[in-house]
Amino acid sequence: MDNLKIHNQAITLVDQIEDQLLTYFRKNNLLPGDSIPNEMELANALGVARSVLREALSRLKMLGLIECRTRRGMMLKEPTFLGAIKKIVDPRILSENTLFDILEFRIALEIGMCEDLFYYITPQDIQELEDIEKLNTLFENNEYSISDEFSFHAKLYQITRNKTIIEFQDIIHPVMAFVKEKFKLLIEPINVELKDNNEIVTHAMLLDLLRGGKCDEYRQALEKHFKVYKILNRNRQK
Repeated sequence: MDNLKIHNQAITLVDQIEDQLLTYFRKNNLLPGDSIPNEMELANALGVARSVLREALSRLKMLGLIECRTRRGMMLKEPTFLGAIKKIVDPRILSENTLFDILEFRIALEIGMCEDLFYYITPQDIQELEDIEKLNTLFENNEYSISDEFSFHAKLYQITRNKTIIEFQDIIHPVMAFVKEKFKLLIEPINVELKDNNEIVTHAMLLDLLRGGKCDEYRQALEKHFKVYKILNRNRQK
């Protein structure tokens, strides 16, 4: 195989090896399912110890770019877009700003997918949402449990038929659970005030708009549905 000798640079040796491997995949037009040279060949081509090479390969495996198969050795694999992020997103080690950035992204994503939602939704989807909504419980503070919130919105994501959007729900779930628990005492009075102002939008209300095929009205209602998090974010920044 080609000579992949590394150069003296102000980055770690493992970083250089990782970069060279990615360059090798691109230059050789490797596609998912194509075989990758074994560790000995790669180590010799790079002029590094196999222990160092393994660390670079382990990074690529974590990203979902490489998989090992019995008798076939290492192969290139198509990673899921958010696969690596899903493995490392832990709300306990994220700053408040990052947590709320993720929540803001979730809100923008869900509002932005409204047209696709109405385009793809079927009577069967409506029935499944009805079944989910029947099991939902709205507490006295006008808040759903994290499991109820997840089940209803996860179904909305599925209706879009977009695998990346569906995968994002697995990332946002632990973040939502963490935020709802950490800021529980701040969220409750906001929800009470929203109810007093007749601004609470429940899953049942969203479902009614989905049944009626009213995309614009649904989008506006969805913005109100998430308003509690908008207010929470603004209040903590004061």
